[in-house]
Amino acid sequence: MKTLDSMSVPVIQGGMGIGISMGGLAGAVAAEGGMGVISTANIGFREDDFYTDTQEADRRALIREIEKAREISGGRGLIAINVMVATTNAWDMVEVAVSHGIDAVISGAGLPLELPAHVVGADVLIAPIVSSGKAARLMCKSWARNHDRRPDFIVIEGSEAGGHLGFKEEQMMDGTADPLEDILKDVLEVAPDIPTFVAGGVFHKVDIERLMNLGAAGVQMATRFIATEECDATQGFKDIIIGAAGEDAEIIISPVGMPGRALKTPLMDRVASGQRAGADKCIGCIRTCRHDTTPYCINRALINAYYGNYEEGLFFCGSNVGKVGPMTTVKKLMKELR
Repeated sequence: MKTLDSMSVPVIQGGMGIGISMGGLAGAVAAEGGMGVISTANIGFREDDFYTDTQEADRRALIREIEKAREISGGRGLIAINVMVATTNAWDMVEVAVSHGIDAVISGAGLPLELPAHVVGADVLIAPIVSSGKAARLMCKSWARNHDRRPDFIVIEGSEAGGHLGFKEEQMMDGTADPLEDILKDVLEVAPDIPTFVAGGVFHKVDIERLMNLGAAGVQMATRFIATEECDATQGFKDIIIGAAGEDAEIIISPVGMPGRALKTPLMDRVASGQRAGADKCIGCIRTCRHDTTPYCINRALINAYYGNYEEGLFFCGSNVGKVGPMTTVKKLMKELR
């Protein structure tokens, strides 16, 4: 039976899509005793049939990346997937991963109320991503009532995290989102016996120690792993993140319908000025996105970022992006964080 005891280092590497955290990074983190996470978001973007049979391309790529991560990890640590509720194939990705022996499923970008229904009878750990004690209470009650299941662990993503954020736009803009420490306290009151990992603004070992002293089981970190040799992104993507200053990060609105933190780029400037950057080929990847009204195609923007296209890319990052670099290895970084 899978348990968190397989982790010798209390660090979850956060899922980063499209293509930033796949089997290479996840396997390397797991090999060092952490939880390596593969992002399922449009994971098949490099497949020849991605635009003609997206679902099959994503399935094929996910299976390949799970196998790659498992081979690299050598049976150490844990290998997980990160699934965005907002994606149209979210539950298909869960079922594919579970059928291929994934250790854990972490799900956010919406509340994963249906997740337990897609892992029935499987030996897999499941965890929701929340941003408040209220959301944690809702998840625990809903899963217990409807699925007779409880989270194996919980991930809190605070307002300093990168990517999509579970706060209102005005909270992010005016700085009124609850501090991570307060959210942790609230979640521990709701679910004191469920291991809780925290993310957002975590960078050094001292941050991990401080949060664990407050009751966290560990932390989730994402942006800092970009500046590793094993990160699956292109060097062009890595160089842009490494070269960014803290003030280059801004709050953006995503077609997913949530605020997010990303680098200020020419694409984001154009979108902010009212220009549209829709899709040439819409694959219907996001439940909430409408091809004819979306300000920009997040799929195209994230793929452009993967290839290091600063002009046309969307580069998600955490608030500590200005501290990232120079390049290192997962082994060295995990040793520093132990």
